[in-house]
Amino acid sequence: MKTKNHISLYILLTLLFLLLYIFLAAKPLGKEYHFVPEWKKSIMVSPVQKDLSTAKPVYFKLGQNAGYFTEDGYITTSITYPSKASISSDYYAVYNTEDSKISFFDYKNQEKGVLGVPGYPYFEDDRIFVFMPGGASFAKCNSNGTVLWTNENITPITAFSSKAEYTASGYADGTIRILYNETGIEKTSFAPGGSDYKVILGLDISNDGVFCASISGHNKQRFALTKIENNQAKIVYHQYLDSDLNRRTVVCFCDNDKQIIYNYDGYLGIYNIETQKNTQIKIDTSIISVEETDTLFFVLGKKDRSYTVYIIEKTQTLEGSFTFEADSAFIKTKNNALYVGQDTTISKMKISKE
Repeated sequence: MKTKNHISLYILLTLLFLLLYIFLAAKPLGKEYHFVPEWKKSIMVSPVQKDLSTAKPVYFKLGQNAGYFTEDGYITTSITYPSKASISSDYYAVYNTEDSKISFFDYKNQEKGVLGVPGYPYFEDDRIFVFMPGGASFAKCNSNGTVLWTNENITPITAFSSKAEYTASGYADGTIRILYNETGIEKTSFAPGGSDYKVILGLDISNDGVFCASISGHNKQRFALTKIENNQAKIVYHQYLDSDLNRRTVVCFCDNDKQIIYNYDGYLGIYNIETQKNTQIKIDTSIISVEETDTLFFVLGKKDRSYTVYIIEKTQTLEGSFTFEADSAFIKTKNNALYVGQDTTISKMKISKE
């Protein structure tokens, strides 16, 4: 009897221990990101007339095709161009390099004017620029194409960034100029330096004009973050890179200007201004664009015909990636959705965390 009682006691104690362990150790499973396909549309269709007064469509450029589409998958503008095109959320233009006059249109497909200077149009949101022949000077135009001001130089422009109030241009001699958009007056100019051969390969400026980030130089190439106070530039962070790129590269302020994504040979870098955390993620592609949602970065890389979308949490953690083959591609984000363009199709995926 004593033996049976002892066995029963051991069983009871074991069960109590297991129940206690399960109760104390159990934790809710962490939430994961889910990407749910919503639609896939061809861009080779006749455009559909839609009311665009409440929400701007999303723009695209795939191969020799460009246009706009709505969040529910309607193509509102689709053009095929033989030579060149420039497009943004507000404007687009198709042109040849020999054109002396270039008409441009808004996202509703209405002609807005003729650019007042020959060259290569570049649209950034509602801002209109024309890069002049020779590659060293550019002009800013108003909404009907009239030239507001011109910035003339003799050294070729190698990098460019424009925000609502400021424009930054980088040059082959390693200098960066920051201009006020309203007047074209120079706020400041500086050279990050630090390399044997000084050339600006990529740059971006924060929305408030306080910070400018750049990758520059050959032989001791480096990433530098410059802070501008009282129109004086001071490097507040820099890192020499195990890289010797000889091409333009991506530098992009993200996350409400708190973080900077930059690309150098074999790596994607992410620098957080507030925490000074700098993360390098090894990749085997060249970055061509960066998009974001509230919690994620989406980075599109290209190698030959292979495109890779890297999904990175804003904690600088690589969550995953996917790869596809195409001759041309793009990514866009809007309202927690990811849009992926591939040759002649566009797909929408809804993003959630559950």
